[in-house]
Order: sequence, then C-alpha cells, then structure tokens
Amino acid sequence: MSLTGRTTEESGAEGSGAPETGAEESDRLRFGGAGGRASRPRSAGWVPSGAGRAVGLLLLVAAGALIPLFGPRVALDGTGEAGPPGAGGIALLRTVLLAALCVPVGELFVVRLARRVPGAPRRTPRGWAAGAAAVGCVAALGLASVVATGNLVPDSPADIDVGGLYATRDGRLALLEVNAFAAAALCARSRRPLTQVVPLTAVVVAEALRAHPTVEDGPLVGTALTFVHLLCAALWVGGLLSVLRTLAARPWRAAPGAGAALLGLYARVAAVLLAAVTVTGSWSTLRRMPPGTVLDQLTETAYGRVLLAKVLLMAAVAVLALRARLRLRHVADPLDACAPARAELVVLGAVVAVSGLLTALPVPIRW
Repeated sequence: MSLTGRTTEESGAEGSGAPETGAEESDRLRFGGAGGRASRPRSAGWVPSGAGRAVGLLLLVAAGALIPLFGPRVALDGTGEAGPPGAGGIALLRTVLLAALCVPVGELFVVRLARRVPGAPRRTPRGWAAGAAAVGCVAALGLASVVATGNLVPDSPADIDVGGLYATRDGRLALLEVNAFAAAALCARSRRPLTQVVPLTAVVVAEALRAHPTVEDGPLVGTALTFVHLLCAALWVGGLLSVLRTLAARPWRAAPGAGAALLGLYARVAAVLLAAVTVTGSWSTLRRMPPGTVLDQLTETAYGRVLLAKVLLMAAVAVLALRARLRLRHVADPLDACAPARAELVVLGAVVAVSGLLTALPVPIRW
C-alpha cells in the first residue's frame, strides 16, 4: 500500500477488470479504495485536494500580508519614533520582492542538488521561476516609484519623476532591480534557465547596497554581510519550497529512495545555510546595536521589536528543521518527514514577511 495514497481515477482503473460490486462495496472503493484509505471524491460538496492546497496557500499568503501591512503601526506604538510615509505598503512590496527572489534561487539550487542524487527521476515539477520573477519586477517597479517621488508614496503618476531615478544612488539601484527581475523572467523561459544566475545575483547585490548607504560607517562590510545573509536565506527558503514540490511530484513519489536522498542532501546544506544566516544576522545586529544597548533597543525601538520577533521565529524554524531531519532518519518514506518540513516552510514565510517589515522601519540610533 502506498503511503502517498491514490486518486479516485487510479482506484477505478485498478477495478476495471473486476466484477460489479454492491452499493456498499462501491462506496468502500469510492472513499477508501481497496485498502480502505479515505480519499475525497470529485463530486459536489467536496473540495479536490489540489484546489484545497491552492486555497490553503492563498489563505497563508493573505495572512502573511497582514504582517508587513499592519506591522509598522504595531511596532512603532509607544516608542516615540516616527515611521516613514506609507511604511505598510513599502514593507509589503519589500516582502513580495524578497519572496520573489527566493523562488527562482531555490529552484536553481534544488535542480543542481537533484543531479547529484543517484537514480533520481529526470522529471521535475513545472517551475515557478518565471512567474515569481515577473511578480518581483512588479514589486520592484512599485518601490522604484516611491524612490522617484523622493521616498514618498506617489498620489498620481504625475508625481513620479522617472528621469530622476538616474540621478540618485537609490534610484539607480531601484532601476537595476526592475531590469534584473525582468531579465530573470526571460531567462527562466529560455532554453538555458541557468542564465538566471546573473540577474538574480544582481538583485541580491542591489539589495545589499541599498541597505547600506555610503554615509554609514563601514558600508562595504555591511554590504558584504547583507549579501551573504540574503543569498543564504534565499537558498534556504526557496530550496525548501522546491524540495517539497519535487518530492510531491509523481515520478519522485515512485522513487522514495531518491526522494530521501534529495531531502537528506538538502538538509546537510541547509544546516550550513542556517549557520551562515545566524552569524551574518548577529554581526549585522551588533553593528547597528552596540552590545551594551541591545537589550534596551529590542524592546524600546520598533526595529528592535521586529528583530526580536524574527529571532523567535528563527528559533521555531530551527526546532522544526531538527524535527524533520530526525524523522527522516527513522522513516522509509521521505514524505513522512515532510509534515514538519511544511510547518518549517510556513514559519519561514513569516520570517520573510518580518524581514520585509524590518527594511521599512527606521534604523535604531547608535547610543
């Protein structure tokens, strides 16, 4: 009996050569198949499993959008700090941009990992890279429009000074992100999707440079830390999403040994990525919050509060990741280890939303 279950059509195909059964036997085959396992029929009143997953994904995306939209107001409450105009909208655009970056980066990463698995199926799920890059381009355009109006939310298209983008550092970086996402979308549709590496790297570089203006102390160090932090995070989040999609594909379900090898290979790399994200994130925090003021700023500033929430979410992610890795060692089917991995992905989605919120808040003052 397959642990992944079978569809109603497959059950019907297996029984095509059997004699007619009674009403009770027909109901048993309809809802449980030969093994008695329940499956949802494609009739009125039931939601197909594929549609159910799509609805669940939309609900999670909607819930995640609430974090950047309403997060600035909650984080700034009682701190005495003034948030930038349109902080909620900017945070949402940043969240979309970061999520759009994770998807193609993760797909390229997992495709490379799958090639190292002996006997792995050649077929992989249809990629989301082109669509994600297109969404990222739209988000980058929205952020560029904000930069073109002097970091203010434009009231109308007439307020946007497109030509002014070329005159400022932030404007040029915004244009670079727009063009890079557009190029990544085209590369994903080409015969050589590996060429996405160049424009996606340009997006990571642009984000790292944007986060550290030249007036900052040691901008090159901060840029390097942000580059490594963002790249490792994109590989981790996007890689987990791509691995789970790959394991759910029919060819990989039929080869549980290859699926277990792929998940185990990703787990080993993810441990290194987690260490890199932790080290670079901690270093960046100490550069902006001197050790003697960290505890105070974590509760008295909006940036510190959101950073504390991100740390707690990362701790939850680490626990879920460890649970998934331990379960993988004791089960024959890798899909049995996917439940905590899916929960890990959901929490990582919240981490991405919190990270987008963090970029829209005022940086704490060095006391």
